[in-house]
Amino acid sequence: MTATAAPRPPGMRAVRIWLTLVAMLIAVMVLVGGATRLTESGLSIVEWKPITGTLPPLTDAQWHAAFDGYKQIPQYRELNAGMTLHEFKTIFWWEWSHRVLGRVIGIAYLLPFLWFLWRGAIAPEWKRALWGIFALGAVQGAIGWWMVASGLSQRTEVSQVRLAIHLTLALIIFASIVWTLRRLSHRPPVPAPGRLKITAIALLAMTFVQLFLGALVAGLRAGRSYNTWPLIDGALIPSADRLWFETPWWKNLFDNHLTVQFDHRMMAYALWALAAWHAIDALRARAGRAASGALWLFAALSLQALLGVLTLLHDVPIDLALSHQAMGIVVLTLAVLQVERLTAPEIVTARGSSATLAKQVG
Repeated sequence: MTATAAPRPPGMRAVRIWLTLVAMLIAVMVLVGGATRLTESGLSIVEWKPITGTLPPLTDAQWHAAFDGYKQIPQYRELNAGMTLHEFKTIFWWEWSHRVLGRVIGIAYLLPFLWFLWRGAIAPEWKRALWGIFALGAVQGAIGWWMVASGLSQRTEVSQVRLAIHLTLALIIFASIVWTLRRLSHRPPVPAPGRLKITAIALLAMTFVQLFLGALVAGLRAGRSYNTWPLIDGALIPSADRLWFETPWWKNLFDNHLTVQFDHRMMAYALWALAAWHAIDALRARAGRAASGALWLFAALSLQALLGVLTLLHDVPIDLALSHQAMGIVVLTLAVLQVERLTAPEIVTARGSSATLAKQVG
């Protein structure tokens, strides 16, 4: 694939710095969201006020009003009856921090973006993509409230499916920014066999599936249900009547604690095996930077698997669980970079010579 290079607009270094900072903020937000879930704090704020909700309670009366609102939902009545105001404040601050960080990310994205547009620092072909990322961020805020609302009336926790969608969309936004940053760096594509591109794309797709499955495990607290490894429920592969007892059958994929955790484990094994094959293949093909990227991805997946096992065996302590989640972000980043370096298009310069450069942005 080739494209013709155009004059590069000014200020691209500033654009890359801006996107890097936004990506870092999203990574922090994912971890704060993980801590919010692990501390059972996500339902402590029962209203969605995009503007006025930025300020926390400032007086005793406001704190008691917020606490009274929490007392009306099933989670308080069934799990936390008798909670003190001091204990409520602890979970409130986690959820408030998560929501405020989301607003900060929106501002940190939109205002510099408008500035760069005004200054002409962003090439026309990238404007639509960057507006698309902003739109996904707006949708993410609505999905966050849709997720919280699922736990305010009939449940004592949010829907694990909505939680998984919420996390996956956050990581799609993160991955889109990482991809854009890579393309803005003007790095040359890596000559490599087509099969390496296919396995790299497969690894990225499987990584997103695995992150979705991990969110289901987290939402169901399934990591606390079966705390042995490599056996699960006393076997490497549990019996079919334990994996598929829900009706209709597909509900087991989302509601059955054993099936959800088993799927997460099996996907981890498949990911690790494919990453090992991809690394070996890249080394044999002498694929240069692609081989290095494949080795880094395999190493990150190996560490991620180790953290997952340790988190399981120790009954999901918050430090190990957040380390596992953070490593998942690292794995996703490396998977995105590997696909991009293997699929970057060639550029035909304005003089007509073929340049092995990444796709130009201006």
